[in-house]
Amino acid sequence: MKRINIIKSILFTSTLVMGVSCTNLDEEVLDGVVVSNTGGGTVNTASLLTSSYEGLRGFETQGQMFALDEMSTDALVGPTRGGDWDDNATWRQIHVHTWAPDHVEVRNAWNALLTQVYNCNLVIENGTATEKTQARFLRAFYYYNVIDLFGQVPYREAGSTVEADPKVWTRAETTDFVISELEAVIGSLPARTLANTSVANADAAHFLLAKLYLNKGVFKATNAVGPYTFDAADMTKVVTNIDAINSTLATDYWDNFKPSNSTSNEILFSSVNVRGGAGGGIQFFWRMGMHYNQTPDGWNGFATVAEYYDKFNPNDRRIKNDDAAIITAFGNPVGFQIGQIYKPGGTEIARDRIKTTANPLGQPLVFTKAVTLITSGATLESAGVRGQKYIPDSQNLGSPDNDYVFMRYSDALMMKAEAIARGGAGTNDVAKLAQIVSRSGQPGVFPTTLDGIYLERGKELWWEGWRRNDMIRFGKFLAARELKPYVSDSKYILYPIPADALFNANLKQNPGY
Repeated sequence: MKRINIIKSILFTSTLVMGVSCTNLDEEVLDGVVVSNTGGGTVNTASLLTSSYEGLRGFETQGQMFALDEMSTDALVGPTRGGDWDDNATWRQIHVHTWAPDHVEVRNAWNALLTQVYNCNLVIENGTATEKTQARFLRAFYYYNVIDLFGQVPYREAGSTVEADPKVWTRAETTDFVISELEAVIGSLPARTLANTSVANADAAHFLLAKLYLNKGVFKATNAVGPYTFDAADMTKVVTNIDAINSTLATDYWDNFKPSNSTSNEILFSSVNVRGGAGGGIQFFWRMGMHYNQTPDGWNGFATVAEYYDKFNPNDRRIKNDDAAIITAFGNPVGFQIGQIYKPGGTEIARDRIKTTANPLGQPLVFTKAVTLITSGATLESAGVRGQKYIPDSQNLGSPDNDYVFMRYSDALMMKAEAIARGGAGTNDVAKLAQIVSRSGQPGVFPTTLDGIYLERGKELWWEGWRRNDMIRFGKFLAARELKPYVSDSKYILYPIPADALFNANLKQNPGY
């Protein structure tokens, strides 16, 4: 009991710290922690800005925002494998929509996002003009994710005491604020270059504005579950912001995910990977699903679902990069892996750890589409199509060089096509949209119907953190699917406010929880 009380005290304190991380809608300077109230010392804004950028790495883990954005959809599942990967049903609860306010990844995401808002606020209050501009963009990005996942947002008015409970913005109020912030700073942000896609830039701000205007009908709906009305003027704003982006598509889809992906002009905003940290950073995107006996070796965990995999042609290059160098280094294509798995070179088969009389060294490792939420027996190590979104850095498997991608020009072009389909004024760049399809090696042209655009977004952006957002906007998130054979309760359209955050009396639990 004593240990529980200590933990509650720590969580209560951390929740208060998270809560001071916002500002009055009418104030340009934020409260944060006022320098005069911290013993008269100075605030190291350069270090805090660095921390605000490093906070983006919270999206690079298998949990937190990535799990909430992808595992809650048809694209990703975390099955329990015998005694492995249960984690008190953490992953299964997300996939089948049975999470509760005490869910650990819900709490982790909430704390991670608002911690970085807090850091940004300190920079905005105390930094140089350049630092403030960057921090306002980063804060807008973090706020966007709070709006999307949780709806309401705590904030503290300028001049209020740290002891006072933070106030709370509605989803609609926060949406308006973030749009106004981005529009205020976009003219002061530098132009994007290949050398600084990990630094706040004008193209990234236009992308985020387009994302906000595209989802404005969702974020400002009277009922979070809909119906949604997409105003033509908002859709035209999407088009205008995308047209302002100065970019091109990479010739090869995989240029965006290779170890040297910082050279891709298609990437609008990224996070420099943590190098030298074993098991962390971008490694999650090949470790979490790969088998122990593969190269690189993995943790035999997450997989995609058959109904999602079946949306692709099996030879779609977006899920099957079988270049000779890839096969030589790893033995198998990068993308979605299914069927017999090989050792580097692609000729000697890999085996699982299930030994039989016929196969004393282990059964041949053959990944199958069939996967259940709780897997055991002969399929324990082979069930599920495995995904690698990033090409492993064969020269530095433990310290890879790939940067994490947040925003790509292909997404921008598809947002524009969707906005036009929803009534926005503008003209699609047919040639660039056609390139999205042609570089995947698939025949046909890019569709301009909403159903077609939704399908292409699912293929192009798999495991990039946009699937939940897309499914909600297209009205498909709560629907029954392969491993969730029922329509979810409407409350699951938003995540709950974590139980510990409700120490703030101004926060009210989201409906239904």
